[in-house]
Amino acid sequence: MKAAVYYGPNRLEIDDVIEPEPGPGTVKVKVGFNGICGTDLHEYFAGPIFVPTKPHPLTNRQLPLTMGHEFSGTITAVGAGVRGWSEGDRVAVEPIYKCGRCQPCRAGNYNVCQQIGFHGLMSDGGMAEYTVVPADMLHRLPENVSLELGALVEPMSVAYHAAALGEAGAGDTALVFGAGPIGIGLWFALRGRGVEDVFVVEPAATRRQAIEALGAKTLDPTQSDVPAFVSDHTAGAGADAVFDAAGVTPAVRTALACVGSRKPMVSVAIYERPIETPLLNLVLNESRIQGSLCYTAADFEAVIELMAAGIYDTTGWVSRIALNDVVGEGFEALHAGAKMKVLVDPAI
Repeated sequence: MKAAVYYGPNRLEIDDVIEPEPGPGTVKVKVGFNGICGTDLHEYFAGPIFVPTKPHPLTNRQLPLTMGHEFSGTITAVGAGVRGWSEGDRVAVEPIYKCGRCQPCRAGNYNVCQQIGFHGLMSDGGMAEYTVVPADMLHRLPENVSLELGALVEPMSVAYHAAALGEAGAGDTALVFGAGPIGIGLWFALRGRGVEDVFVVEPAATRRQAIEALGAKTLDPTQSDVPAFVSDHTAGAGADAVFDAAGVTPAVRTALACVGSRKPMVSVAIYERPIETPLLNLVLNESRIQGSLCYTAADFEAVIELMAAGIYDTTGWVSRIALNDVVGEGFEALHAGAKMKVLVDPAI
């Protein structure tokens, strides 16, 4: 079968590899779509970062690996001991490997497992025609949720987890910094959780236009004094929750100037460079910075439920490409900013 195999920086090859078969406790999935995310880009252009160069403690796998951890598909074979799943079931895959023994795992917070692994980063993943996954990674897709949307459950769950940590509700004001895929996901998640007063702060005109077409209210930080706007809009109270999905110093500084008293700035970005954090506003307001990593099964189920209710829309920001085009039309195009979100279709 065909698979996108990662060998190191700037080396991702479409190889013919052995088609996997399920063992005990696992299922074989025919991949419908696989998304390319920011982590994949970091690995391709600057890695290996998370991809292990020696056997991972939970998967025993190392470079080279088939990439892809954001995917959906259809079960084609079921391994011994698997219950509740059958051939033909359509699924989204929650790609976390967890140890089950460390303190976060014992507390139910396996998204911060001390040995965490990901299918498609620490094992062969979904950027292929088929992949084999443990049955406990599976989430059933309702009939009205397409495989295309199903491939977005993973990144949208990253955003949903952050939105939940922000604790904003009906009647609150929220700000999202960055209108990339996670920023868009935050906007969807907040609205799905009943927060109507949401502003997305984004300097790039194309990204503002894309999220505006979905119905979002936006602010251009190069043209507007965002903290002054928020202060006026909230009668001086500040935002009830602020989310950084941009990962750059100007966004963090502006976000911290907008957050209200005893309210959070939730960070769900990857920071490539150290950021100097102005703490005075945090101290004076008793506001806080909250980190957010990945998701849990509850986030996956919440996103799937919202998708079934029609909350999510791929119009204008999601592109689809063939597996053979994954480097040029995928990684290179995303890195250049020519596309926002790319789903790889292994069937074409």
